Amino acid sequence: MATTDLTATDFEQTIKDNDIVLVDFWASWCGPCRQFAPVFEAASAQHEDVVFGKVDTEAEQALAGAAQITSIPTLMAFREGILVFAQPGALPAQALEQVIEGVKGLDMDEVRKDIEAQQAGQGEQPQA
Repeated sequence: MATTDLTATDFEQTIKDNDIVLVDFWASWCGPCRQFAPVFEAASAQHEDVVFGKVDTEAEQALAGAAQITSIPTLMAFREGILVFAQPGALPAQALEQVIEGVKGLDMDEVRKDIEAQQAGQGEQPQA
């Protein structure tokens, strides 16, 4: 499967409608982004069960801002609509493969439990 250009219009729906989505936030003027692009494209051909999306941070500044992108390239991985990985920097092919396999291997019931526990902990008030 080839990479898909994502925009503010289809970003959330793409993440919601697919089990695993990897998103590369990039810009044409960014050297490391240009180096990472063929690695990302090659991985998309090897993992047809994963959606590989690209967000041009110049064209989609509001989306990049909403995603709190402060450095490019930044890779984000979503599984079942949940952000499970985010890291700036161009990854070599082997590291990208490790990320993909790690995301595929996640126990999403455990991930949801961890998120619920974190959210419950944020609501607690310290005892005086």
